Amino acid sequence: MIKRKTVKPAVYAVSIAIALAVGAASALLSMKGMKEYAQLDQPPLSPPGWLFPVVWTILYVLMGISAAKVYLAGTTDTKPALRIYFAQLIVNALWSPIFFELELRLVAFVWLLILIVLTVVMIGRFKRVDLTAGDLQFPYLIWLLFAAYLNMATFILNR
Repeated sequence: MIKRKTVKPAVYAVSIAIALAVGAASALLSMKGMKEYAQLDQPPLSPPGWLFPVVWTILYVLMGISAAKVYLAGTTDTKPALRIYFAQLIVNALWSPIFFELELRLVAFVWLLILIVLTVVMIGRFKRVDLTAGDLQFPYLIWLLFAAYLNMATFILNR
């Protein structure tokens, strides 16, 4: 087991940039659908539209920090943890186009459930490598659970 304890700002910067880039690409692919979404009946507790990019930016930064911590730990559990991280990042990126552009709200809900499962697995794998890295993902998990509520409620209200 090799431990890399040195803090490397470049690793953090690249890791955060990757997460933010994935989020930005997903948003760009969904922009037209997001405008149409604003016209739909909204469920109770729906936050204002401006809050979504703020929250997602924070969550992607936390993802990047966590992934960097796991990478820098360099344990035998690092590679499997990062594989799950990248898998959930891809699933995350595809949810927005499914929900907003394709308007497949029920499919998006099932997709989101897959993302939640991957995120729970990722948290567990991250915690094996670095406790803080796993803990930094709890806001993401909570937001995904809230998103699942919004997704299903939007589906029901706009059938």
